[in-house]
Amino acid sequence: MDDDLLRIEDLRAHYLDAQKTVKAVDGVDLSLRRGTTLALTGESGCGKTTVGLAVLNLVPYPGRIISGRVLFDDQDLLSLGKEEMRRVRGHDISMIFQDPVSGLNPVLSIGEQVEEIITNHLSVSRKEARAMTLEALQRMGLSEPHRVAQQYPFHLSGGMCQRVMIAIATVLNPRVVIADEPTAALDVTIQAAILDELASLKRERGVSIMLITHDLGVVAQMADEVAVMYAGRIVESGSAAEVFRRPLHPYTWALLSTLPRLDGSTRPLPAIKGTPPDLAELLEECAFLPRCPKAMSACRTSPAPLLKEMAPRHQAACFNPVYHQDD
Repeated sequence: MDDDLLRIEDLRAHYLDAQKTVKAVDGVDLSLRRGTTLALTGESGCGKTTVGLAVLNLVPYPGRIISGRVLFDDQDLLSLGKEEMRRVRGHDISMIFQDPVSGLNPVLSIGEQVEEIITNHLSVSRKEARAMTLEALQRMGLSEPHRVAQQYPFHLSGGMCQRVMIAIATVLNPRVVIADEPTAALDVTIQAAILDELASLKRERGVSIMLITHDLGVVAQMADEVAVMYAGRIVESGSAAEVFRRPLHPYTWALLSTLPRLDGSTRPLPAIKGTPPDLAELLEECAFLPRCPKAMSACRTSPAPLLKEMAPRHQAACFNPVYHQDD
């Protein structure tokens, strides 16, 4: 669509060694619209982070992008050379990595790390780079940015390191930010502050955000669109309001059923039976089949279903979607 800024088509990224092939991403299609937040969610190990890394062609060894396209303004990023891709990273598309402490260089000061990305992409003087650095740190709510710029990562708390990571990712005003579990391992108060910073980026600077998280509370708070991932594939996608109100795939329904309710219900919270499949031993059938309470004969005798539009901008990959009383 015309308002799609980033579009992923049939992306496949596998981790290969002599013994097995782990199909971490196995035919993913996604669209990120301009000025919106797309949440990519699902259980740990489903391939969410690999999707984010693949956008910037950063899948680590022994991973490899097998096929697919990543279209940014209709240009396939996976066809770019190393130097062209380097110019895109940080400038047009940036990524906030999952662990802010290990994501920062321990032997460089905070100021040096922010300045590095500025000088790698812009022809500015050291004085101008320093001024941009201090402005970026201050914008992220870090008091005394001059002092923070002189410190090293081990001087800072996890929340402060995460703010620094966001400052690095946004100092050049990228059009897309990929945020991989940006609130993991942070206390609730700091989580709220980090999410507020991300919301401000979208609201005030028009940044489009791909938010990778397993936290459905964060998804409900932040996302305009949601894509639910299971075993390397998207099983449901749509507007956040529609997916939360009318989940169609049994996996999405099961995920939402595990959330505590605010209506005073005292029933025990259900758990999703079984465990996620081994991504090195996926069969042709639906990967959720062994755990699915709605499986029928077609699920056992047919290849895994493809995403199908079942309502306007609401897709699911299921032969027997969840029934809703108002259907």
